[in-house]
This record gives sequence, structure tokens and C-alpha cells, in this order.
Amino acid sequence: MTDTLLQMNHITKTFPGVVALDDVSLTVERGTVHALMGENGAGKSTLMKCLFGIYREDSGEILLDAHPVVINSAKQALDLGISMIHQEPHPVRFRSVAENVWLGRFPQLIPGVVNHRKMREMTQELFKRVDLDIDPDTTAGELSASVFQLVEIAKAISYDAKIIIMDEPTSSLTEAEVGHLFEIINRLRDEGIAIIYISHKMEEILKIADEVTIMRDGKRVGTWPASELTTDLIINRMVGRELTNRFPPRHERRSDEVVLKVEGLTATSPRSFTDVSFELRKGEILGIGGLVGAQRTELVEAIFGLRGIASGTIYKDGQVIRNDSPKTSKKHGIALLTEERRATGIIPMLSVCDNTVIANARRYARGFVISEVQRHEAAEQEVRDLRIKTPSTDTEIADLSGGNQQKVLVGRWLLTDPEILILDEPTRGIDVGAKYEIYTLIQNLTRQGKSIIMISSEMPELLGVSDRIMVMCEGRVAGFLNDPSEFSQVEVMRLATSFMTQQSEKEAA
Repeated sequence: MTDTLLQMNHITKTFPGVVALDDVSLTVERGTVHALMGENGAGKSTLMKCLFGIYREDSGEILLDAHPVVINSAKQALDLGISMIHQEPHPVRFRSVAENVWLGRFPQLIPGVVNHRKMREMTQELFKRVDLDIDPDTTAGELSASVFQLVEIAKAISYDAKIIIMDEPTSSLTEAEVGHLFEIINRLRDEGIAIIYISHKMEEILKIADEVTIMRDGKRVGTWPASELTTDLIINRMVGRELTNRFPPRHERRSDEVVLKVEGLTATSPRSFTDVSFELRKGEILGIGGLVGAQRTELVEAIFGLRGIASGTIYKDGQVIRNDSPKTSKKHGIALLTEERRATGIIPMLSVCDNTVIANARRYARGFVISEVQRHEAAEQEVRDLRIKTPSTDTEIADLSGGNQQKVLVGRWLLTDPEILILDEPTRGIDVGAKYEIYTLIQNLTRQGKSIIMISSEMPELLGVSDRIMVMCEGRVAGFLNDPSEFSQVEVMRLATSFMTQQSEKEAA
């Protein structure tokens, strides 16, 4: 016998120039994990924003415990017992963790006076419930993105939610943290809470979900028990076609020309990377692997001029260069696609056109006059070349799906005509179809003679796209894998934990 908690019936939502949801229905049972899957732009997030009161559906109805409800705001959703954990949380960085959890509902001694002692105790009790060992007085800005994601999960629980929406909750979590999250989810399921779980990671879906609803082009394709699905079936139903290979074939690399050489690079921060050396060849994809905390992002940001370098040398085409700023790096033909798309990539209130041309704005200026025609022509060319789904280049980039936002950022840097393109987690939060398009784009760029450095925490991606792999551990180079035919997850993990193992052995001795 089923116990239906939520019904969303015949939901339709349109935006100028696009039908985001077309007669979509969703049923969620109490005490289950219901996965919501689909390519970027399929309508998953729009459907959940209708449920959480961020958007108001144009037509259709929402029933909670068989009673019709109207949700016009996030506050109304929370009052009804519906919480949402967004893919990329935005903490109030200079306030405490406890204040972030209870923001807008602080316990008070008297009206207008916060009871900090009670708030701290409430936070400690909440964290015990999810086995989270964090001091409530810690400033939120001191926490990593992955740890704060777990804080957001605790915050969602604090609303006594009947339904918790999790949008790509593991995108920034380590393997151990994913295991911890799944323990929390199983506990919540046992308590009768329903979880709506949005993810592109099919292995996770098959492990944690009870049911899976797949969407495509704003419509519901269908709902199936997770036990009846396989990765291939999910991909086929998501993209509407067979996708026999997850990665495009590598093309043969013949050039031994070294375009970038790094020797003994050490960060100004004592806890960052140390004595890093490597070479990047023309037309090559050099993957950088490692666990969270390996200092991969810090390394490429230093190469791009965003972080200080204490010692070491960078050579470009055999000449010593000093990249003391992104502006200098651009002059040397180096571009960086940053890890956090929303925090350091897109400018959400600006249009697709503005976001595309901003890194190359001077090209469209004639004295003090900017050619709007040339700006739009350049942006529209990138939209066509990269197959970006957008109503127009005047659309705000915040209205695009994550995969299409990522393509805009790639187009931004391609307009600067870089020789070296550094990609930090280029497909994070992107569906399998959009990933394949990004991989194909990367391969096409190398065919044009461009060189790629790609950081990836997704092991299949690292192994399937790279020509060579450099593995880092605790800020140092642990080793290189030079032959794709010999790539293996085991070897990458062995190198990624090599210095940790050595330290453990020393401590044991």
C-alpha cells in the first residue's frame, strides 16, 4: 500500500521564448528517495522551484497529503514542511555557522534580543542528529564548500521538513562525505521524510534512490523503480537516443613541442602546493587528479596569476614568464575556466552576450564607443558554435541551465583565442549529454593545436578524456600516468593517497 505525500499534477511553466515545463506530473511517496533526472534544461530545477515557491506555475496543481496547496514563496514552502538544499550554497561568510542555520528565526530572550546560548545549544543538538562535528561558533567563511553543504542539510532538517529537495548535493563532496550523506538520507527515509534527489551521477542514483523520474525537454518521460534501471537505460531515456560511448575517441597526438613548463613551483602559503614540476605539450590534454585538498585548484590559479608564488619558474614556449595577474596571463595566451561556476564564473544579472564577450571587451571598442553590433555578432557566433540553448543572447545568464552557463563561460575564453586553456572541474553539475558535448569541444580544440589542462574529481572523466594524468597529493606531485592504455582507477588512487600512506606508516613506526 502506498502512502502518497506529494502530487504535482499537470504543471506548466513558460518563460519568454521557452516552455520550461509542459504538463509535468510528479508523485512522491512518504519515506522514499525519489530521484529526478534529465539533461540540463530538461526542467528539473524549474519544477522544484515551483514546489519551493520560487516560481509560480502557470497551470496545474500541487497536493500535499492529498490537500491542494498554493505556494507563493519559499517561506510558505518551509511553513508547509518543504525544504530545499541548493547545489551551490551561499553562506553569510562573516557570521557564525549557528547564525547561518537559524537566520531569520533566531531564538530570542526578549523581542529584538537574540538568545545566543540557546541558539548554540539548538545547533549542537541538530548537528548531533546528522553526526556533524563542527563548533557552532565557527565563522561560516572558514568552512570548505563541502562541509558547508552538510551544514545546509542540517539546516533543512531543522525546519521539521516532510520533504527535502536536494539539488546535486554531492557535487563538492569527497567520497567519505558522500557516504556520510547517504547515511543521513537513509536515516531521514526511516523517519518518514521524503527526499527529492536531483543528480547527474547515475551510480549514486542507482545506489540511493527508490524511484526515478526522468525528464526531457520540459516533459516527463516516465517514472520507474530504481531497481529496474541501469546506467545505459537512464542515459537512453534522458537523451532520447543511444549513447554508446560516454567519451569521444581520442585523436592521435604527434607533437612533442612543450608549450608550458613549470619548474619547482611553490606557493606563498605554507599549506598549499610545494615544488610542483610538469610539462604541457602542444595539442595535449593533461589531466590533474587527486583528492579534495590536493591543492590542484590552488596550483592552476597560481599559474593564472590569481595566487602568490614563493619560488619556481613558469616557461611559455621556452621563455620565462611571470603571470602576476589574469591580465598578464591572457597576454601570454592562457585562459582559466574556474571551478565554481556561480561564485567566480558567471555574472548572473548580466545577459548571455555580456557574459560571453566580457573577457575580450576591448576588441569591440572604437575609442570610447563600443560596437553593440560586433558584441552581439561575437556572442551569437559562440552560441551557434557551442550549441548553447538560450532564447536569445539578451537573456540573463542566470535563466540558463548549468550546462549552458558552462558553455557560455567556455565561449568567453575562446573569444580571447588562448593557446592554453585550463579547465577546473569543467563538467561539474552537468548532465551526461552536455558532458559529451564539452568533451567533444575539448577534443576539437586540441585538434586545432590548443593545449588543455583539466582538473577533474570524476574518475571516469579523468581517465576517459586525458592524454596524460598528473596526480597530486597534499600539494605535491605524486606521479604521472603517461599511457592511456594503462590508465586505471586503482593507480590514480594509489598515487592520490601515497604521501598520506607514507605519513601513516611513519606515525605507526
